[in-house]
Amino acid sequence: MFSIPIYQVDAFTDKLFSGNPAAVCPLTEWLSDDVMQAIAAENNLSETAFINRSTSPFTIRWFTPITEVDLCGHATLAAARILFDEYLPKNSKELSFNSRRGLLKTYREDELIYLDFPADFPVVVEEHSLINEGLQEQPIEVLQGKDDYLAIFENEQTIRSLQPNFNVLSELESRGLIVSAPSEQVDFVSRCFFPQMGIDEDPVTGSAHTVMVPYWSERLRKSELQAIQCSPRGGLLTCQLRTDRVLIGGFTVRYLVGQITV
Repeated sequence: MFSIPIYQVDAFTDKLFSGNPAAVCPLTEWLSDDVMQAIAAENNLSETAFINRSTSPFTIRWFTPITEVDLCGHATLAAARILFDEYLPKNSKELSFNSRRGLLKTYREDELIYLDFPADFPVVVEEHSLINEGLQEQPIEVLQGKDDYLAIFENEQTIRSLQPNFNVLSELESRGLIVSAPSEQVDFVSRCFFPQMGIDEDPVTGSAHTVMVPYWSERLRKSELQAIQCSPRGGLLTCQLRTDRVLIGGFTVRYLVGQITV
């Protein structure tokens, strides 16, 4: 038996019990995939991030309770917060990760941390009857990115009032479905549904903004945007489109620190 550290962080919020909770497990060598998946299932959070600190740059992997995923924003934000606080020199301002999606950079500006992720420019799709059925509402436009569908609606109230049929949405051939609309209080709002990944609704999804920021940047003709993911927990994101990269900024709050005995 041996122990590994575990932290739990609420990401994309400055208030405890809001934003998106993620677990972070810093490692000096990889555990087996089965053990990491079992830990993620035991944590029962939307994502658990495992960081191998013996590589340069550090390598990061993300697991939902049922599967490994290629990219996760909020758990990367949580991981960066813990590494900046606990494992890096106090004056560190930048941190990079190797990942399945290539090199990911993070930057710290006081308490705000920015993720530097590859932009995902979605393309319009014509056939989306399954999305209409699953949402029980018809979007004005549907697009598809590398991982997710993006359904656009006219107003924020529609986004907040959606009551999806997750059994239907689980049949989509994608990681999940993002729904989004313009907002009067920020630039755009969203909700994110991932029943295929074992997460009916994700509280705040950083990686989904790699798709939404290019879309709303073009539509609103601005490169700096404020966004709210209006799940029950909610989250605020500060975003920038920089050519083929998206900066996604957010605050974090530490909830828990402990040890896992394996």
